[in-house]
Amino acid sequence: MEPRTFDAGADRPATARGDTGRVLVIGPYRRARRGDPDASTAGDAVRDPEARLDEAVGLARAIDLAVAAAVVAPLTDIRPATYLGKGKVEEMVGLIKAHEVDLVVMDCALSPVQQRNLEKEWGAKVLDRTGLILEIFGRRAKTREGSLQVELAHLNYQRSRLVRSWTHLERQRGGFGFMGGPGETQIEADRRMIGERITRIENELKKVQATRRLHRAGRQRVPYRVVALVGYTNAGKSTLFNRLTRADVQAADMLFATLDPTLRALTLPHGGKAMLSDTVGFISDLPTMLVAAFRATLEEVIEADIILHVRDISHEDADAQERDVDAVLRQLGIEADGGQRIIEVWNKIDRFTPEERDNLANIAARRPPERPCFLVSAETGEGVDALLAAIEQRLAATRVTLRLSIDAADGAGISWLHRNTEVLDKHLADGRYAMTVRVDETKRDITMSRFGAILVAP
Repeated sequence: MEPRTFDAGADRPATARGDTGRVLVIGPYRRARRGDPDASTAGDAVRDPEARLDEAVGLARAIDLAVAAAVVAPLTDIRPATYLGKGKVEEMVGLIKAHEVDLVVMDCALSPVQQRNLEKEWGAKVLDRTGLILEIFGRRAKTREGSLQVELAHLNYQRSRLVRSWTHLERQRGGFGFMGGPGETQIEADRRMIGERITRIENELKKVQATRRLHRAGRQRVPYRVVALVGYTNAGKSTLFNRLTRADVQAADMLFATLDPTLRALTLPHGGKAMLSDTVGFISDLPTMLVAAFRATLEEVIEADIILHVRDISHEDADAQERDVDAVLRQLGIEADGGQRIIEVWNKIDRFTPEERDNLANIAARRPPERPCFLVSAETGEGVDALLAAIEQRLAATRVTLRLSIDAADGAGISWLHRNTEVLDKHLADGRYAMTVRVDETKRDITMSRFGAILVAP
């Protein structure tokens, strides 16, 4: 397949050009073979190679790399030494020289040996998909927690790549003079130092997790439910977040524009409140170490009352992206409840014609009722009101409505109701407040006994 060339200068800001040199992106994707038992489930078999290559180019551009060319390299089998076959390795040498490439991005997970062998063959630095995603995360992390999580994942990745490639890793001597026995090798010392740093970071992250649990417990004392946004990177989560909360979170047409989690108050149609959480986007072949490292952040998703799975329904690989997100949710144990908390949001419908929207609406109407979906445009606001109504209805399904009367002078009681219930209506007449509140089942009995509240029939 002919490589696609790019204007490398157009990929990067003028002030940053030349810092990293020119980049070649290679998509070494396996071809599904007839009779292969894994062909129906392999990610390579269901994804379009050109779409996967475009995603890899997008990842490279996300950290301002100057992409000079990109090419799909179809594979039948993976070679243990170089991942690519010998002929493909030699073919890439010509491309690297022709485009004066300094860095090669391989859109796959390479072993340390494969990475080192390719660097020797090509005379250029090689970065695999995991390393590229780690670089993006390292640049985007803004908070202390995000930086710790990225560093933890990066150290785990780096530890597996401590190979005997440089002279400073040769065996050192122990003892005095020439009679001492062999001491600790440099590679062992580096591995030990990395291990010690990993332990320190894990301890710091435990403190972060403890702080998050305290914050979560504080929110649980206030009757605010949590609604979490999840989805494939660049599906429009942050744009929808801004639309729903009138916030100003960074939203850009790039992969992993948002990394650190953000929480804002969400106002529901009838005045109720919830907390909306925007989290890091998922991606195909998301490194396991990143899922583990970001588990503290993703606890907001694990504990959420409702999960909005935002999909870019206009993307050519929308179905494959849905499977990738579902796979990460399963890793987090979220689909153990049958996915009852999940509402699908089909975003970017403004990119379709009216006829195509009608067709999408018909498809959405045939979805199972336990996994509903809503067509929205986070950019224009179309469909957002229906989504908010569905969120409110879903949250109210697990709560009860009570009607009560309380003396206007009972400031402590009124304050307790505002802290522990959702006040739907409040009217003052003859020195007493007539209130309608919505409360969790766990606090229904105490509210009824303390204020003489009456249960309102649903």
